Amino acid sequence: MSIAAGAKQQSFTDSDSDSDHSQSGESNSARRHTDLSNSIFKSYFDLTATTTSASPSPHDLSKIQSFLNSSSSGALSCLICLERIRPSDPTWSCGSLCFDVFHLLCIQSWARQASDLAALRASTRLPITSQKADETAIWNCPKCRSAYSKSQIPRTYFCFCGKLESPPNDNPWILPHSCGEVCNRPLKNNCGHFCLLLCHPGPCPPCPKLVKASCYCGKIEDVRRCGYKVYSCNSRCNKLLGCKSHKCKEICHDGECPPCHERGVYRCLCGKKEEEKQGKRTCPCGKRVHEGMACDVAVPLCGDTCGKMLSCGFHKCHERCHRGQCAETCRMVVFKSCRCGSLKKEVCGKRLRCKNHKCPSPCHRGPCAPCPVMVPISCACGHTRFEVPCGTEKDQKPPKCRKLCEIPPLCRHGTYIKPHKCHYGACPPCRLICEEEYPCGHKCRLRCHGPMPPPKPEFMFKPTKKRPIHQSESTPGSPCPPCPELVWRSCVGQHYAAERMMVCSNKTMFSCENLCGNPLPCGNHHCTKTCHALKFNTSNWLGKIATSESCEKCNLPCEKERKPGCTHPCSLRCHPDDCPPCKALVKRSCHCGSMVHAFDCIYYNSLSKKEQIYARSCGGPCHRKLPNCTHLCPETCHPGECPSPDKCSKKVTVRCRCQTLKKEWLCKDVQEAHRAAGSDPKDVSKNHFGLGLLPCNSDCKAKIQVVEQELHLRSSKDAEVKDSTTEAQPSKRKKRRQRLQEAKQLSTLQKILPAVKKLLLVVILVGTLVAASYYGYKALMWLSDYMNEVEEQRHSSKRRYPRI
Repeated sequence: MSIAAGAKQQSFTDSDSDSDHSQSGESNSARRHTDLSNSIFKSYFDLTATTTSASPSPHDLSKIQSFLNSSSSGALSCLICLERIRPSDPTWSCGSLCFDVFHLLCIQSWARQASDLAALRASTRLPITSQKADETAIWNCPKCRSAYSKSQIPRTYFCFCGKLESPPNDNPWILPHSCGEVCNRPLKNNCGHFCLLLCHPGPCPPCPKLVKASCYCGKIEDVRRCGYKVYSCNSRCNKLLGCKSHKCKEICHDGECPPCHERGVYRCLCGKKEEEKQGKRTCPCGKRVHEGMACDVAVPLCGDTCGKMLSCGFHKCHERCHRGQCAETCRMVVFKSCRCGSLKKEVCGKRLRCKNHKCPSPCHRGPCAPCPVMVPISCACGHTRFEVPCGTEKDQKPPKCRKLCEIPPLCRHGTYIKPHKCHYGACPPCRLICEEEYPCGHKCRLRCHGPMPPPKPEFMFKPTKKRPIHQSESTPGSPCPPCPELVWRSCVGQHYAAERMMVCSNKTMFSCENLCGNPLPCGNHHCTKTCHALKFNTSNWLGKIATSESCEKCNLPCEKERKPGCTHPCSLRCHPDDCPPCKALVKRSCHCGSMVHAFDCIYYNSLSKKEQIYARSCGGPCHRKLPNCTHLCPETCHPGECPSPDKCSKKVTVRCRCQTLKKEWLCKDVQEAHRAAGSDPKDVSKNHFGLGLLPCNSDCKAKIQVVEQELHLRSSKDAEVKDSTTEAQPSKRKKRRQRLQEAKQLSTLQKILPAVKKLLLVVILVGTLVAASYYGYKALMWLSDYMNEVEEQRHSSKRRYPRI
């Protein structure tokens, strides 16, 4: 129960982590069940490295695991309609070989059509009624072709283990189409134990119980898993062979030991003679030679006439090849002569009613006596026999022998074929499923088509004149057809979710027409080509792809983000390594803002914050205005706010309201006086800072009166000057009209000027064309005249100096 308990515990722990992502967590659930199946089957995969053919193979275990993964991830599809099987769809799974899952409606339609067609064929080809044909009709699984009777057509939706009808599909913590309980199906090889997993698709895993088991030869006994209890100790078998003299030298193996191949000295039946056997052995008559036969196997009869010399010394044995001594009495009819040789007497010589022998009596009258010879009739191995009068053997059949046939099968199912009894002719063909493993990992699902042993001769007591040649060689088997399994195959670019369902033996490569997306050598970008075969791309079904295509070269500028604080882009092309150090200049002002420093980017960013503050300081006075007064900070250039702005010790001139009286105070005292007067020092302007803090006296009042009189006289003079200027200036309407007229004149000029410019441009172009055509024409005429002069000079030279 450890596996089942582990599976339950793992399912609870994983389900709690994904409870908030029920809709978008298909990939998470698939990963969760994959991890669970890996933990369950890890111990089984570790054991398969030392197991034999009788134990479950890694392919069987991976098949069980793939069923669990496909069911949990919702990747099951019906091979009849090729649609995805949803958790709410009623299903049926094959329980014979493939364990594949189909829609219930699809398999019902498939089974009815197949059984009806089989019944129709049987009723038309066999002498049976349509009702009998309908009762015996069968249908096959669409994938593994396992046969089912018509009564086995599924009619109800059951869970995988077959205990619950119509299992619920609204529980997210239970595998779809499962009842959620322990499977409890009987395990393989009828070991007596039951499956401990929760209700699951596919075959049950090997039995995990611990039992005591011995190896094939029986020398070593060990405690092993029940599913792997059949094993080899890898030592010599040493079992006694069928010859009862030698021992098997093979490594500890399953099944019967091979025939003895040793040479040895053997006695005859009476024990008088000894001979060494093993090499070339012949049939009893010595006409047919057999090589490589075991020493304890009887040589088969050749079926030809014996031909050995009889005891009379004149005639040969006319019987078929047989074991044992020939007939002691020669029954050939000959002419007998007297002692002097003058008379000869002939025996009767008539053919008897048996049609095999002649009458051995002297010539006589009347019918001959019945044939006295008794003919033995035996089975193919000679173990069972009986005798009948000569002549009646034609109507006899060979006796039924209870001994098993001694011819070993040559196909791969030799140890699994049900033994058959002694027979004449060829052995019955193997009717098991081939199950030969393809290179892809699937197995052939056809009937066995392996080699067959050489057939025995047919039962024929008296051969005809033209006897058919007995085939003594084995029949070679036919190769398995290409793998017909349907598999999901990825595109040449190995893209996710771009698989297609194809026949396993079809090696055609295809492109999904998506972008390649493979990381480029730069490590920063991805290939934008259409899906193509990658260089050195390997897969479990094609090996190395020869027609591969390299991804594009990255020519983009580098887009890597540098260290925090550096905002300058890299000047190189896209590259996989780290970017070179940034040597750009970084300008940073000092804390007080009086000067600007220029640093190398890598140098400035490599400094700590404290070092950066020290490097940015100009070393001079702060030069920043204090917040509460008009004075500058007296401290050295520093970051942050200026210290103690309320304790400024600069001297400030303080005046009365009329600015007649003045005194010098400290700045901090002036600030306190402004606060006492109800005003904030920050809001007081520079001109009014310290103004009105001293009280006015009598001198201030006299001075105010003189000032007011001067202001009154100044204001009257200003009014007279203003009136005189207003009379000389025109009104606003007149000014507006003048501006409008000036704008109209300017607009007309602006319209005329572009037209004049265009006209001048056209005139210049026309003049240029006319001049170019005129001078071109003149040049052509001059060239023509020049060519004519050259031609005339050539003719005149020919006239003066004719060829001799």
